[in-house]
Amino acid sequence: MTSNESRTFTVATCAEEAVDKLAELHAQATAALNQALKRYVTSRTEPSAAERNLFRYPQLRLTYECHGEVPASTRAYAKVQAPGVYSVTVTHPAAFRAYLLDQLKPLIQDFNVTVEVGMSDRNIPYPYVIEQGDELAGTGVTAAELARVFPSTDLSAATDDIADGLYDWEHADPYPLALFDGARVDFSLRRLVHYTGSDWRHVQPWILLTNYHRYVDQFIRHGLDMLRDDTRFTRMVLPGNVIIERGMEEGEAQAIIGGVMWHRYQMPAYHLIADDGHGITLVNIGVGPSNAKNITDHLAVLRPHCWLMIGHCGGLRQSQSIGDYVLAHAYMRRDGILDRVLPPHIPLPALAEVQQALQESAATVTGEQGEALKKRLRTGTVLTYDDRNWELRWAQERPLINLSRAVAVDMESGTIAAQGYRLRVPYGTLLCVSDKPLLSEIKLPGSANAFYERAVTQHLKIGITALDLLRSQLNSLHSRKLRSFDEPPFR
Repeated sequence: MTSNESRTFTVATCAEEAVDKLAELHAQATAALNQALKRYVTSRTEPSAAERNLFRYPQLRLTYECHGEVPASTRAYAKVQAPGVYSVTVTHPAAFRAYLLDQLKPLIQDFNVTVEVGMSDRNIPYPYVIEQGDELAGTGVTAAELARVFPSTDLSAATDDIADGLYDWEHADPYPLALFDGARVDFSLRRLVHYTGSDWRHVQPWILLTNYHRYVDQFIRHGLDMLRDDTRFTRMVLPGNVIIERGMEEGEAQAIIGGVMWHRYQMPAYHLIADDGHGITLVNIGVGPSNAKNITDHLAVLRPHCWLMIGHCGGLRQSQSIGDYVLAHAYMRRDGILDRVLPPHIPLPALAEVQQALQESAATVTGEQGEALKKRLRTGTVLTYDDRNWELRWAQERPLINLSRAVAVDMESGTIAAQGYRLRVPYGTLLCVSDKPLLSEIKLPGSANAFYERAVTQHLKIGITALDLLRSQLNSLHSRKLRSFDEPPFR
């Protein structure tokens, strides 16, 4: 780093000052890029060299000088392991203010760190400052032409090497401060809007993932009840950024819900927003491990507190009944989607806090305890396949399933757990047995509908209740079990 570059950084005396400066620099950079884009599409005037120097991500830099022993801390994050300089580019610091403060405040308090803010040498790609794209319609300017004139996306630089343990820490200068840099975050924020149909700013830190649309209907019903009965919740946002406000008449709300075009989006999301920042988001991710990896890749940049898989599975044991629950305490991954970065022989730990919350919630919601609950709630290994018709290979698969002692089969849970482990997001799985494919109990139309009506409401309520329990356990929830040897200070 040159001395000239170093002089562009200013020391922040507190976390609030650092975040304010980051927000100011990001606003200046995006405004300059937006202005240059608008000028180009109207007059074909290219930005000057001086202007181009403004199109850059702000950078947050921490310097840790160890004097004596490294402070002992039981926290799983907001700590530094070795003296040196830690740095990361930041996007949308105003929107991520709460997260940045949560990371910076304990670092400043517990460690002898110098916090600096300045401009990086990383350009902001122009697509990340265009909100809708309508402003370019009818201008005659192609994406290829804009990419020639303005900074464009460089996906070779947007990697998950830090999370995957592939980053060369030994030769790093500076060390990474966070798992994701500004470009990687921006990449995912745009994808979230595309897949979920709503602004990424609406996504809440407590996330439910499901593979069936009937859970959506119940979540909307729950959201309306919360907006009426619980003052903590202020609004519900539906796909297409359709908003239902607290205090809205039931008839008006139902008319709005009926007009939502959720089917336009591949993985529609529904957000129940709380004034304390601890609301709940439900995403209908569809079926399959590819979908599961895709959406969690992008949700992870928002650094949620937890995601839970709440969906359907096939029961593998004679003792199970349709409508019973399966609490996953282990996963056998036959999904294939993450094998290169997280081989299937790497064990995924069950997180005690999540397991206990799900079991306690099941007891509360069902009203069953002890042996009665055990008959209804089976704890065991869940097998996740990438093949929807795995039964056609039953003769070949039977030995492995037998060895694993699997009690249920699905197509998403193992992937979601692996992604939580990989990307340091606490995870858990509670599934509902919708059929028993090996035992001739298949999804017949009449019986299936009866099951869905009975089971879905209760199942969703268990998931929501579990998240409510976990809200009071944040320190223990962000477990050291998810941290590696070489770990950035930010969670």
